[in-house]
Amino acid sequence: MRNHRISLQDIATLAGVTKMTVSRYIRSPKKVARETGERIAQIMEEINYIPNRAPAMLLNAQSYTLGVLIPSFQNQLFADILAGIESVTSGHNYQTLIANYNYNRDSEEESVINLLSYNIDGIILSEKYHTLRTVKFLRSATLPIVELMDIQGDRLDMEVGFDNRQAAFDMVSTMLDKRQRRKILYLGSKDDIRDEQRYHGYCDAMTRRGLAPLRINPRAISSIHLGIQLMRDALTAHPDVDGVFCTNDDIAMGALLWCRERQLAVPEQISIAGFHGLEMGRQMIPSLASVITPRFEIGR
Repeated sequence: MRNHRISLQDIATLAGVTKMTVSRYIRSPKKVARETGERIAQIMEEINYIPNRAPAMLLNAQSYTLGVLIPSFQNQLFADILAGIESVTSGHNYQTLIANYNYNRDSEEESVINLLSYNIDGIILSEKYHTLRTVKFLRSATLPIVELMDIQGDRLDMEVGFDNRQAAFDMVSTMLDKRQRRKILYLGSKDDIRDEQRYHGYCDAMTRRGLAPLRINPRAISSIHLGIQLMRDALTAHPDVDGVFCTNDDIAMGALLWCRERQLAVPEQISIAGFHGLEMGRQMIPSLASVITPRFEIGR
């Protein structure tokens, strides 16, 4: 039999129970006697039955579904976060609806509205800065909201993250004090609030030591290729730079590759540091110095 032709009554007849018992088992297996539940489950397995959850999502207050918004499918950072989220949801019979908004707040707004239409039980956001309309819809939904990767500024409900400014300050301070660098340049990417926080942390470390901040920020989505271009531009404009702090590991890996191609010894001649501690950066030669962020744990 095909799934769309199978009814709850069909399963009830085959299992020797009532239709109501089958319905109760599908909604809450623990509310049905163990032997009865095993019999129903066996019948469902034999006939390849997949429950239609749409009616329950409309009728019940709980849909067992969470909405998750991420700004990019191409960034390993968010793959790690999703893995952390699903390490918990899978054990609690929850499903995730994932939307990608490509670092565009208007697109995020549209995705939030679409996800809310599915009667989700909660929503997880990858950042804390949204359009006013997005905030209005989220507050009206009266459901749990979690914002990730940042603890600066106001929050809608709950937040899980770290202080980007302090983390950048600590890394640049280490480069200045332990590596004895005097001219460190900041390589950014797009116009992003977390990038700005890291830049301010970099500036804090530089100005505290009486050093002038230097910045190249093309307002472009980060990539290894962009890092190669930025490093070339940086050393063309500032040939005496002896350190580079990058807003993320993609940029830093590109910078490292450019130095290797030009036979500039890292870290002997120039120090390079990134942000997030991605696995690919750790496997490079030499291994990339980076601020390690607990992405899986943040998602979990």
